[in-house]
Amino acid sequence: MSVEVVVIPAAGRGTRMRPATRSVPKALITVIDRPTIQYAVEEAARAGVTEAVLVVNLDAAADIERHFQVEGPLPGLENMRVRIVVQEEPHGLGHAVLTAREAVGNRRFFCGLGDMIATPSSSFYEQLESGSAEGSAVALQEGQGDYYDRYGIAGIAERLDERLVQMNSAVEKPGQDHAPSNLWLVGRYLFGPDVFDHLASIEPGHGGEIQLTDAIDALARSGQCRGVVIPDDLLDVGNPLDLLKASTALGLQSDEFGDDYREFLAGLR
Repeated sequence: MSVEVVVIPAAGRGTRMRPATRSVPKALITVIDRPTIQYAVEEAARAGVTEAVLVVNLDAAADIERHFQVEGPLPGLENMRVRIVVQEEPHGLGHAVLTAREAVGNRRFFCGLGDMIATPSSSFYEQLESGSAEGSAVALQEGQGDYYDRYGIAGIAERLDERLVQMNSAVEKPGQDHAPSNLWLVGRYLFGPDVFDHLASIEPGHGGEIQLTDAIDALARSGQCRGVVIPDDLLDVGNPLDLLKASTALGLQSDEFGDDYREFLAGLR
């Protein structure tokens, strides 16, 4: 793996998770036996990444740093350097990624949203690197219904094979009537350092925020962004119902708890 660094934006205030996030950072909400942010770092470590840049808000910085440093490295993360970068004002996902510019420098980097987690057996970063052709690449999935109102949607210039597309645009939450395709951005990306120039120059977009999707749009329009259609779901942990679903899915897959948990669920009336 030639990409050595991942940026994990996790600066959200977790308003959809209130009251749990009144005093606990959203990134430290637990699924089974570890906080969501740890799942994101572990996924990158499985892909051979050795440095994680966590973009957090000021209130959460000390607690998140403490989680990764207290009592030494976490199991499986012994070779991972974890760095904390503070997004001082909440100006959107694109601004959060831009905040990591100095820490990343002139390197290609992965980016993974902290509230979309992969199962412990999977990682999508290798697929992004193999499909990127040394440019940028984003993970895509097919979606319907309210996906058009909840996520960025990719515009497709050409299908290169069954799971690889050349993108020509991207638009944030366009609604079904204005969506350029049914392929949505699922929160895993590979960027070159040129994405920072796009993020620094774009105007606030949807919701008055600096949108990462708008920078992806600029890359796609210049022919510098591919999409990789991934077969497996990421687990959304950004709201109470989806957190419950993710906990159940991971609980059933757990080598330690799965059998007992399945028996418990079967016995519910």
